[in-house]
Amino acid sequence: MSQEVDATPGVVKSEDEWRQQLTAEEYAVLRQAGTERPWTGEYTDTKTVGVYQCRACGTELFRSDTKFDSHCGWPSFWSPLAGDKVILREDRAMGMARTEVLCATCHSHLGHVFEGEGYGTPTDQRYCINSISLKLVPAEE
Repeated sequence: MSQEVDATPGVVKSEDEWRQQLTAEEYAVLRQAGTERPWTGEYTDTKTVGVYQCRACGTELFRSDTKFDSHCGWPSFWSPLAGDKVILREDRAMGMARTEVLCATCHSHLGHVFEGEGYGTPTDQRYCINSISLKLVPAEE
């Protein structure tokens, strides 16, 4: 499931530029691989139809029609918009093997993906993504 992170992302900024663009909370999650507390994110229970973009660079990452109720405390999706929109890499930071999800364009941390949890989704995957890593652009009616 892991992929190698390209040496140079499509969007390159210094850490100072990222700090100027992002709030302290956004920076902690997107650039330092932090995690927002469960059940606190603005998109955890959102049912709005639209596209979820990377909050750091604006890349379209997920569609609302792949979002599902996992009751885990973070927004969950069963698939990214396209496979090349995210990068998956091994994460052993918490003393266990997990798969980290990064934006392929700016290499910002989005969350983690889990498999085989029995949710009954088409892919049997749960992309567990921090709300603060995303920006929802509602579909035009």
